[in-house]
Amino acid sequence: MDDVEEGVGRPAVQLQYTTKRAASSPWGLRKATLLLAYQSFGVVYGDLCISPVYVYKNTFSGKLRLHEEDEEILGVLSLVFWSLTLIPLLKYIILVLGADDDGEGGTFALYSLMCRRSRMGLLMNSINDGCLSVYSQEEEPREEELKSSLAIKSFIERHYSLRVLLLLFVLMGTSMVIGDGVFTPTMSVLSAVSGLRIKFPELHENYTVLLACFILVVLFALQHYGTHRVGFLFAPILLAWLGCIGGIGIYNIFRWNPSVVRALSPYYIYNFFRKAGKDGWSSLGGIVLCITGAEAMFADLGHFSKLSLRLGFTIVVYPCLVLAYMGEAAYLSKHREDLQSSFYKALPDRVFWPVLIIATLATVVGSQAIISATFSIISQSRALGCFPRIKIVHTSSHVHGQIYIPEVNWALMFLCLAVTVGFRDTEMIGNAYGLAVILVMFATTCLMFLVITVVWSRSVALAALFTAGFGSVELTYLSACLAKVPHGGWLPLLLSLGTLLAMSTWHYGTKRKREHEAQSKVRLDRFLGLSAGMGLVRVPGVGFVYAASAAAGGVPPVFAHFVTNFPAFHRVLVFVSLQTLAVPRVPPGERFLVGRVGAPAHRMFRCVVRYGYKEGRRDHFNFENQLLMKVVEFLQLQDAAAAAKAGGCVSGSGELSVIPAHVDAGSAPPSCSEIDAGRRVRFEEPSGAAAGSEEEVKTLLEELESGVSYMIGHTCVQAHESSPAVKKFAINVVYGFLRRNSRRPAVELGIPNTSLIEVGMTYKI
Repeated sequence: MDDVEEGVGRPAVQLQYTTKRAASSPWGLRKATLLLAYQSFGVVYGDLCISPVYVYKNTFSGKLRLHEEDEEILGVLSLVFWSLTLIPLLKYIILVLGADDDGEGGTFALYSLMCRRSRMGLLMNSINDGCLSVYSQEEEPREEELKSSLAIKSFIERHYSLRVLLLLFVLMGTSMVIGDGVFTPTMSVLSAVSGLRIKFPELHENYTVLLACFILVVLFALQHYGTHRVGFLFAPILLAWLGCIGGIGIYNIFRWNPSVVRALSPYYIYNFFRKAGKDGWSSLGGIVLCITGAEAMFADLGHFSKLSLRLGFTIVVYPCLVLAYMGEAAYLSKHREDLQSSFYKALPDRVFWPVLIIATLATVVGSQAIISATFSIISQSRALGCFPRIKIVHTSSHVHGQIYIPEVNWALMFLCLAVTVGFRDTEMIGNAYGLAVILVMFATTCLMFLVITVVWSRSVALAALFTAGFGSVELTYLSACLAKVPHGGWLPLLLSLGTLLAMSTWHYGTKRKREHEAQSKVRLDRFLGLSAGMGLVRVPGVGFVYAASAAAGGVPPVFAHFVTNFPAFHRVLVFVSLQTLAVPRVPPGERFLVGRVGAPAHRMFRCVVRYGYKEGRRDHFNFENQLLMKVVEFLQLQDAAAAAKAGGCVSGSGELSVIPAHVDAGSAPPSCSEIDAGRRVRFEEPSGAAAGSEEEVKTLLEELESGVSYMIGHTCVQAHESSPAVKKFAINVVYGFLRRNSRRPAVELGIPNTSLIEVGMTYKI
């Protein structure tokens, strides 16, 4: 099994609030939204809000320091203001947040939207079996916009190479977000503690680096408490920070240069490039740091809600940031000698130490935004088969998207400490940071073109306007950042390349492994024929056989291999397949698909359990009981075969049946339309069933008393001897290394070792 996941089970629902009143009354809903908006200050905006500490320093660190006239300072302020307005506010808060996937954000959320509305994606699992209301509820495209949408979809669908490139592009964006998780904490914390050298110039650099490392260790050690607790802890810190920089900004504007307000005119951008020329273009690598954290707002959407993020940013974050940058520019216009330490030099002496302490704490909050975003996007990648098996812990029972990933957390901490100790210089870290940030933003802009045309069914002209408008701005920044690759910009490229290699190889290897299993399944009639000649023995008990696919029309190769060597298996057999679909959540009533394998006398069943990519698995023992209950309900539904055929969702032997949340034993199964409408029927005790199903249910319960065992494959995947050298390296070396160092499927399923049967096999693909 390559698509199982461990975690504390949580309800598969969208944002839930702690009281029924929150869901039923307008005041309760507003209260819950305000509560989420408050928590978002401690998780989402920190990266954006800490940027004033280092933006002007990095912008004037190169040749631009030779340009110290008011025109250059006002030009930088104008660039900062319009960058904040266009990218975080207009692009992300107003537009991109609307491209959520049922409340989830991030690069993979955009990709899953496209996969559902077209065949452009290469995700492994679809909804071939059974009815899923999540898909049927998708809006139909409008006729007048259908031609352009169909033209784009058909063009990409016809060319497999374009679909591969699209997936690699998505994986590249995901890799850059993970890279941001390394540079954001490093840059923020090191910039904040460097303020100590303003008051203590003789303080050696080693001490500030040591202090930064200590703060980073504390930050990552807090992550296991979860976003909910961290948000409540960090939110007051960030609000205090925003109040400080906003208030000090107003103070500096009125004291030093109230005329900086005129820099809000875009004319000063033109004037800046006219005077600074190439040096001004090079400085864009520092200005881009003012919009770091914008992508994290979208990736963290699953932790909160669109309305809560929009309220927090537009009412509090955006005005305070604009005031902070304006105040710092006003101070610089009168103190050009302080270009390299303008933020702390602009502080009044009486508030220096309180602001320094709050700034240091705020950097921890700023780092939290990208750490949470990294957890979210890795969880999505993992569920969709693009990341190795890792432990995912759900930390909140109210907001499902709040998660913690131990392995990723400690890996990020190690990399942050290595970058802090290795680079030490915030200018080089800033060069790496800016390149990683702008690449992620440009990837989102390109994916939004497909979302606007394919998912939203809007005109190509509108999508082109979005892409050209924001893409031109981001490409301008990207060109300046690429020029700094030799000066630290190589590190995010190296990290993202390694992550991209691991993710793409894992996806490729897992896909080929599944294809091999599907091709190697043993047909049922052949299996039964072999069993008759081998003297097969049916032992008491219930056996669960976990396989990557449902093995429709046959049995998994792992089970066939086991029976060939040990001709015995349990009297009741259930082939179980856990699948993750390209939707955030699957309705509980449509999660289980149950079918019969062979004749009723064989007592063999297969069950497909479907999850969304944002759902965690339930704990093992409840899951086992739920599976058996669904088999019982399936047996009861079989007595209504005529009604089942009319309903269209439950069919005869060999086909899978949707088992709703509750079933009435004496009624026909609900049809797909009834499931979509939310109809639920009551489940009664087996005594009300027909004689045939009652006997089978009785047998199942008797065998359950005899014991339960679990069979799972322990496979070794190798490239075929005739494969090219590149494929052998990818499968035998990279994919083999990742499989050996990822979590075992049995551990992720929570299967006790005393009941586990692992069957070793070698797949030549």
